[in-house]
Amino acid sequence: MGLNDTPFGERIHIGFFGKRNAGKSSLVNALTGQELSVVSPVKGTTTDPVKKAMELLPLGPVVLIDTPGLDDEGELGALRMKKTGTVLETANIAVLVVDAVQGMEEADRKLLAVLEEKKIPRLIAWNKSDLLPERPVLSAGREEEIYVSSLSKEGIPELKEKIGSLAKRAGTAAGDRRHLVSDLLLPGELTVLVIPVDEAAPRGRLILPQQQVIREILDSHGVLSVCQDSELKEVFASHSSRPRMVITDSQVFGRVEKEVPPDILLTSFSILFARYKGELVELVKGAVKLDHLKSGDQILISEGCTHHRQCNDIGSVKLPAWIENYTGIRPEYTFSSGADFPENLADFSLIIHCGGCMLTEKEMKHRIEMARRAGVPVVNYGVAIAQMHGMLRRSLEPFPEVLKLLERAEQG
Repeated sequence: MGLNDTPFGERIHIGFFGKRNAGKSSLVNALTGQELSVVSPVKGTTTDPVKKAMELLPLGPVVLIDTPGLDDEGELGALRMKKTGTVLETANIAVLVVDAVQGMEEADRKLLAVLEEKKIPRLIAWNKSDLLPERPVLSAGREEEIYVSSLSKEGIPELKEKIGSLAKRAGTAAGDRRHLVSDLLLPGELTVLVIPVDEAAPRGRLILPQQQVIREILDSHGVLSVCQDSELKEVFASHSSRPRMVITDSQVFGRVEKEVPPDILLTSFSILFARYKGELVELVKGAVKLDHLKSGDQILISEGCTHHRQCNDIGSVKLPAWIENYTGIRPEYTFSSGADFPENLADFSLIIHCGGCMLTEKEMKHRIEMARRAGVPVVNYGVAIAQMHGMLRRSLEPFPEVLKLLERAEQG
């Protein structure tokens, strides 16, 4: 993903659901003008959710998700249905594709009930309308239903318009409510970003949290300076005005703190993303659990994306070493990545999750809610690192109400 691309987790996710052979894949292809999904008269051709990030006018950057059939059968069908269910925790909008000739059946009605329960905005696309000898009139007030044909392309432009209108009404457009850092700064104020470059840093580019913070500061007409931790002292000396805030990578927080005077706000990219993507209060509570771990406790370390793990990988290597050095005990670890987040969390004593830059806000909050329902504390990488290195209090200074909560949690 380039610097000019909207991050995957910031795009509106639109899930296409329906029975096998309702024409979901054909409709997605017609909507995009691209052959994204395999189309076949054989039922069950789509075996896994197919995701595609693209620009869909008039909506803008979106992710379209083509899912397996709601009526998939057999053991493999059950696995496919399970994957379809995970899409519901990601989707901002659902399009139920119904074969207009066959009509709505029990599987369709069950999905509508789930969408209502989860409060997911939805549209009903009556597909294959070109095959109807007579088309029933949609009654007044059914603006969330539309006749379409993936073959003749009838209704495709109108479907795009309806999806865009639904997204605006639901308030799901990226960035319309949340702030990473802009609400903490005034236009013209200087912010210093400390970005270490090590063996884990992707060559030739910045990672997503860094990109997004830079873009938001620029959008809010702030001034920024970017350096590695070894150049921080020189950066302070080169500016006539004092920075309002320093934002650093969690792994060098200790070294950075020594150079930042106490009257300058200091926090980390992970703390900002904990507030932006998840629930900072819940994650700070989870950090306190690190002080109460026992030998043999089960810890889940989970990443929202999949990548090649390096020899000094933060999730599988650095975090376990820091945990054992901080606690003096030897827990048991389970690792997960991508969409493979365990359903049964009850056996874990703590969940340590990545910052979720590749997950939607909805999916990150869903995972936190799963942990809450299971009674398992959850913390993200950066908050955990700050706690284990004695930096959490300092990094929460921009958020005094959360700092007070941490103090209460530590007291009992």
